[in-house]
Amino acid sequence: VQLQASGGGSVQPGGSLRLSCTTSRSISRYYGIGFFRQAPGKEREGVSCISVSDGSTRYADSVKGRFTISKDNNKNTVYLQMNSLEPEDTAIYTCATDRMYCLFLMSKPPTFDSSGQGTQVTVSS
Repeated sequence: VQLQASGGGSVQPGGSLRLSCTTSRSISRYYGIGFFRQAPGKEREGVSCISVSDGSTRYADSVKGRFTISKDNNKNTVYLQMNSLEPEDTAIYTCATDRMYCLFLMSKPPTFDSSGQGTQVTVSS
């Protein structure tokens, strides 16, 4: 399984970024796909996850109302739209799969079946 996250960058507080997670196989083969993040000195955190079968979504409390996860089955891609970014959102974001329909990825600490290389998100003025 190959996952590729992209779309990270540097933005000012209040800005937006959209992350993409593209899979090497048909997205329909997975149960849950989402993102976790980790900042230096902080614990890994499940950010958001989407169930591929029914499109149901989960979010960490810290990002509810600001982040939106979605999927495009035709492009085998999951997107994470991040708005109203805060310095606390600065981290490496990694996409991952979860056979338990996002239950594991959104647990504390998050676990997952497979993941790809992360993408850096930096929020700073």
